[in-house]
Amino acid sequence: MARPSIVLVNTGHGKGKTSAAMGVMARGWARGWKVAVVQFIKGGDWKVGEKKLADHLGIEWHELGDGFTWESTDLDESAAKGRHAWGVAKAMLASGDYDLLIFDEVTYPMIFGWIDTAEVADAIVNRAPRTNVVLTGRDAPEEIIAIADTVTEMRLVKHAYEQGINAMKGIEY
Repeated sequence: MARPSIVLVNTGHGKGKTSAAMGVMARGWARGWKVAVVQFIKGGDWKVGEKKLADHLGIEWHELGDGFTWESTDLDESAAKGRHAWGVAKAMLASGDYDLLIFDEVTYPMIFGWIDTAEVADAIVNRAPRTNVVLTGRDAPEEIIAIADTVTEMRLVKHAYEQGINAMKGIEY
């Protein structure tokens, strides 16, 4: 069955969810697609390598979070930023302007109750017909898994952090 677009979810507690999504970003760009990324948790202080690549390629990028919740000094502000990010993402889904949208770490605002999971699922189901979507983050809600065409769960087997090795530029960010 040919479909005009699909929904992919990268979830689980293992490393590689965003990395895999960035691979899809590169493939879409290489096919001449209009691609955009919305980061729901990471903010402008992160200086991630994938943003540097996106800037170089002319890919639209929105860093709308304020960092990880355990680092937040104001969770109400974090929640407001998450809701704002969803507003941006929802408009992009409906616009028909994009071939590929990547919603990085979007599961967390749903899990935290900052944005309504049913609303997210509905907006994705009713997106512009040719807009492919990749969602990343741990513990993807069942409602999101149910509407996805492909779901990959990254399973943690071993991680360098457990050995005292901090996140490294070029590997984690």
